[in-house]
Amino acid sequence: MDALASTFAFLTGYILPFLVVLTIVVFVHEMGHYLVGRWCGIRVMAFSVGFGPEIFGFNDKHGTRWKLSAIPLGGYVKFFGDENAASVPDNDGYAAMSEADRRSSFQGAALWRRALTVAAGPIANFILAIAIFATVFTLYGRPVSDPVVAEVQPGSAAETAGIAPGDIFVAIDGNPIETFDDVRRYVSSRPEVPITVTMQRDGVERDFTLVPAREQIEDNFGNRLEVGLIGVVTNQDTGNFRTVEMGPLEATGQAVAETSYIVTRTFGYIRNIIIGQEKADQLGGPIRVAQVSGQMATLGILAVIQLAAVLSVSIGLLNLMPVPMLDGGHLVFYAIEAIRGRPLGENAQEMAFRIGLGMVLALMVFATWNDVNMLLG
Repeated sequence: MDALASTFAFLTGYILPFLVVLTIVVFVHEMGHYLVGRWCGIRVMAFSVGFGPEIFGFNDKHGTRWKLSAIPLGGYVKFFGDENAASVPDNDGYAAMSEADRRSSFQGAALWRRALTVAAGPIANFILAIAIFATVFTLYGRPVSDPVVAEVQPGSAAETAGIAPGDIFVAIDGNPIETFDDVRRYVSSRPEVPITVTMQRDGVERDFTLVPAREQIEDNFGNRLEVGLIGVVTNQDTGNFRTVEMGPLEATGQAVAETSYIVTRTFGYIRNIIIGQEKADQLGGPIRVAQVSGQMATLGILAVIQLAAVLSVSIGLLNLMPVPMLDGGHLVFYAIEAIRGRPLGENAQEMAFRIGLGMVLALMVFATWNDVNMLLG
């Protein structure tokens, strides 16, 4: 009975929240492809949430097969003229089509229609994230605190630089600071990177140069993260903790800013991996997403909804990577076609798709390896 109860708790506590969040994000992504493709006059053969064998589905009046498939780690929209779910063109099938069929096929669509249809998936993910954040900010407001230093930790970078309690953050590297969370976000993503901090003390602004220390911290769930810290602390009395209420328009602006922050932070992390300033062990796969989904579920539905927004941005960015088989790879092909005046040759495209498949599989294996190490560590 204990084993059965543990299994049930694992399924409902981790797997179910993970599947719900991922299914919503994938559905919105594929719906972006579907809606814009239909608007562009391209016939849709299949809309699938998940890969592999079909669990159940139905055909609509337009001949599209809507289905839920067995492997819930993605999805696809298959357009008329595609050879497979990765939108590899079926050149032999296209050559045998009638002129009327070619006009409704993906290959036969104008270049701008194909590009717009492909880009619509990631764009839908960004729109979903903005909509979620805007709704949360409108309904619940945004917790903020003033960027005032309450305490400077002994031996920290802030103490060494000369920052003192009562100092007010004005800017970091020229970027205006409005809340203490702005400080935390900027510093945490720059371990061992020199920064210039503009502080206000007794009405006078002064610049301090310091290097955030790279330190490993644990969140409330025991997850280990490496972040940059400068050793400043705020509190209720100094920081004036409060919740700022927002109307829909202001909330939307904040939602766009929040989405932009996630995009910028992600690109910054990838850049730092490439130049050797960050470890790649923070890249996670389905196991880590499932774990985080379960952890967020313990905090309530609001935390799960916000996780969906973050995951939506991540999936949108992942699909924009310039890798064949992903949306970004297709857009690179279309850019080349626009420059050359004709598409790449069939052999070149086939080779590129094979390389892209290898890169995607390698990334999945690496991310899963990180997940396993996280669980064992």
